[in-house]
Amino acid sequence: MNNMRNKEKVLENTIQRCRERHIILPTYKQMRNPELIPEKIKAKLANIGLWDLNSLNLFRITWKNEPVTKGGGYGNVNYIELPSELTGVKARIFVLIGKYFPTGAHKVGATFGPLVEKLIDGRFDPTSQKALWPSTGNYCRGGAYDSYLLGCESIAVLPEGMSKERFDWLHKVGAEVFATPGTESNVKEIYDKVKELLAERGDSIVNLNQFEEIGNPLWHYAVTGSAMEEVFNLNKKANDRFSGVFLTQGSAGTLGSTDYLREKFPNVKVCAGEALQCPTLLENGYGEHRIEGIGDKHVPWIHNIKNMDLVGGIDDNANIRIMRLFNEAAGHEYLKKEIGISPELVDKLELLGISSIANMMGSIKLAKYFEMDENDVILTVATDSMEMYQSRMAEENEKHGLFTETDAAVSFDSGILGLNIDHMIEMNYYEKKRMHNLKYFTWIEQQGKTVEELNAQWYDENYWKSRYAKVDEWDEKIREFNERTGVIKEYE
Repeated sequence: MNNMRNKEKVLENTIQRCRERHIILPTYKQMRNPELIPEKIKAKLANIGLWDLNSLNLFRITWKNEPVTKGGGYGNVNYIELPSELTGVKARIFVLIGKYFPTGAHKVGATFGPLVEKLIDGRFDPTSQKALWPSTGNYCRGGAYDSYLLGCESIAVLPEGMSKERFDWLHKVGAEVFATPGTESNVKEIYDKVKELLAERGDSIVNLNQFEEIGNPLWHYAVTGSAMEEVFNLNKKANDRFSGVFLTQGSAGTLGSTDYLREKFPNVKVCAGEALQCPTLLENGYGEHRIEGIGDKHVPWIHNIKNMDLVGGIDDNANIRIMRLFNEAAGHEYLKKEIGISPELVDKLELLGISSIANMMGSIKLAKYFEMDENDVILTVATDSMEMYQSRMAEENEKHGLFTETDAAVSFDSGILGLNIDHMIEMNYYEKKRMHNLKYFTWIEQQGKTVEELNAQWYDENYWKSRYAKVDEWDEKIREFNERTGVIKEYE
């Protein structure tokens, strides 16, 4: 009874905070279909910048923002199709574009679920607690942004080796920032810092770990999965098949979209990617790599391994060379004059950040593995653009010198056309179980999860279904919360 009273008191504090700051929460249905957003909110958004620290930008947590930096309405899903001349495969590859989310990455969606669920359920008090966002990059940016919009203070924990732009941006939004040893692959060091902070500060912070919060993949299940389905249906030709999805593992949040897609397209092939330099799923391995946006050396708690069909390794050396090919003047000239890529598409290649390029590479490998033809369609995402990686371009120029036409030819021939089906595993039951069992060492031994739940993830057919089925329930709670704050009446 006391716990219920405490939760209600926390909820009252949250309602009052949202009332004071005129905060309204979007529903998952509205993020999936912005046509449902009240017209008065759309009218106000016409004068608000995409990255502005304005709570109405919560209604821009969607794949369907008009691709402009300020104002703008909604349209179809933002995507590009990569032609065969560029990919070297017959299969059609479509990439959802994350640049047109606030902060320039879709992680504002992945962080929305974990934070909002706790706010509207009385498990997070924005008047007395800080949101703790452990991350390897974009997740803590999205978390800090959503926290600010929702009237919460935030703490970001990320590896010191991440790009300078990430740290600069976090400081701008007032986040408390902790840099941990290592780079992209050093996830345990992040967890160690989180334990230290929790021990020091106790209940004054709430840990929103992207690798274990079900609200992360649930957002992708509810929003990204249907966005992929829309892109397929919009571009479908007479004999086309939705044949595959390739997504780098990272937190496994975006892979939640494939649980949705499996329901709609049972024969779809799902391939999870990881850096070849840190082959955790492939070889129970370890290492370091440069594909920012992927976390390694462990399997996320929220990764439904049973829903996967393959794992593919991506070489970070080739990945970085393609980054230069897509963003240097000599690379642009080579692609237009020698390969015949349209100037319009070449200009859009900056929409693919480092992990987005890895997703493109993996999609090509997936197409080659199954010898897909022009009737096969593969979907993937560009989590972010090159906006957060200009310092990486400068580093490569300093290290290797001017990028020439010869460099462009080599990068294209070896990095893209030269991709093959090496370092890929088509998973049988026991390959999946081997990878699932790797969760034990991180989550049971180190993070306090139970063997019983680990087994339920594997043996209980309703474990994942029951969690994703809560989307409508959360929408109802969001509606009730908005009614209690009363702010929504201003826009009706």
